[in-house]
Amino acid sequence: MLNKKAIAAMLLSGGLILSGCGLSNTAKGAGIGAGAGAIIGAGVGRVAGNTALGAIIGGVVGGTAGTLIGKKMDKQKKELEEQVKNAKIESVNEGQAIRVTFDSGILFATNSSTLSSTSQNSLRSFAANLKANSQTDMLIIGHTDNTGSDRINDPLSLNRASSVRSFLSAQGVDSSRMRVDGKGSHEPVADNSTASGRKENRRVEVYIIPNKAMVEAAQNGTLK
Repeated sequence: MLNKKAIAAMLLSGGLILSGCGLSNTAKGAGIGAGAGAIIGAGVGRVAGNTALGAIIGGVVGGTAGTLIGKKMDKQKKELEEQVKNAKIESVNEGQAIRVTFDSGILFATNSSTLSSTSQNSLRSFAANLKANSQTDMLIIGHTDNTGSDRINDPLSLNRASSVRSFLSAQGVDSSRMRVDGKGSHEPVADNSTASGRKENRRVEVYIIPNKAMVEAAQNGTLK
């Protein structure tokens, strides 16, 4: 039986082949399914950059199931692009997940984990979309730049992710669908030696992934 490292390597190699092709999530999903059709309990794994999602979606993701999941995630991504204006919406993990990135400067005041009033309209729209797409789970990750010490940045990043989860939960998103993590300054996406780079690194990322019910529906051919 394949171990988790072998599974991850196979999924990653398939992802590298598809990543430069400009395919939609639907087409990418089919490719993933074809490459991982014999793997039971395959995980989403490493999604982008140096952030590991580490969420197991379970089951066999065959070609048809992969196509259905990709189509479903495509639809949600397009909805988010229309509904949530103050965020960056991306397909990641070759169509198996969506990453929504919020600028921490929009969400929070400096050194604060209290959501600003101006950010709440975007998060309300985001919550409405999440409620309408109930067959997904979320991982919310807070990040900071490298200004200050880990003693400050690590808990700040986690507290900011927790604030986003709390707000979404208050808007009716089931809290059991959401996990939080804080990475402090340890996973930068830009150069911390520049002001523009530090701004990019101050962010909250929300990864949206298929839950078990979506995967099972795709396998049964009933996912719409």
